[in-house]
Amino acid sequence: MTGSGSEILLPRRRRRRRSNWRGLVYIAPAMALVIVFFIMPVLFTGWMSLHNWPLMGASRWIGFNNYVRMANDTRFMTALNFTAYYTVIVTIAIFAIAFPLAIFVEKERQFVGAYRTIIFLPVVVGLATASLLWVWLANVDSGFIGPALRGLGLLEKSPNLLATFDTAFLTIVVMVVWKIAGFTMIILLTGLQAIPSELTEAARIDGAGRWQRFRHLTLPLMRKTIALALIVSVTGSILAFDQFYIMTSGGPQNKMISVVYYIFNQSFVSFNLGYGAALSIVLLAILVAISIVQLWLLRVGEERP
Repeated sequence: MTGSGSEILLPRRRRRRRSNWRGLVYIAPAMALVIVFFIMPVLFTGWMSLHNWPLMGASRWIGFNNYVRMANDTRFMTALNFTAYYTVIVTIAIFAIAFPLAIFVEKERQFVGAYRTIIFLPVVVGLATASLLWVWLANVDSGFIGPALRGLGLLEKSPNLLATFDTAFLTIVVMVVWKIAGFTMIILLTGLQAIPSELTEAARIDGAGRWQRFRHLTLPLMRKTIALALIVSVTGSILAFDQFYIMTSGGPQNKMISVVYYIFNQSFVSFNLGYGAALSIVLLAILVAISIVQLWLLRVGEERP
């Protein structure tokens, strides 16, 4: 019996090993792409961050001096504070628009396909292109927004929307919400459509109102979808660069320089490539930490013993 049992187990182990090797072969191209285009660049950036790395000439090992310099860099801290402020405002604004839109287009109604298409259309426009478009829209002479406000009698003359921090910041936030809300809407829409209609109908029969169904049924069942949308929105906001570079060039008065914009200036304007690499490593660590915290917070209470 013992011999026959081992003979039966042996082919199973061989099949399992073959299956494991087959799985590795299938994922090998994806692993190669990750190693070549993510892991190796990150490792090389980490190596650069430990050097004084000029654009021309030989690099020089300086250890963690770039990180020490970063702790005393007030301009970097200012850029970090502005990026955090921008991320909070934009994320709240995107969700405030995208969630109602997702609920609106989730219901089967006339022209719902057209509504979804129209809302999603700005997503296919590149961010640089969208920034240039809104620079034209906000132009004080040939744009559309200023003359429209003047024509409605809201203002006596066309304002220069990109001249002051408050109006320029508001213009950029509106542009980003217009550009991104459709993408977030699609993510949230998939979560809404995954909720079984039987649960919603049972809650309605039990007398649960619209707000009660949304709070106690919809939100708990959309935790993973909300987590994905949050991570995408927060990550994209922290990595914001194009809109500030194209629309305001970091102004007015250098008040709208994001972290990525500051890394760009250090690396490719001042040619402090080693310091720029150190800033990039710290930014990557911040992104990973924020993503982990978001996932943990949204999973709290999801599984109860």
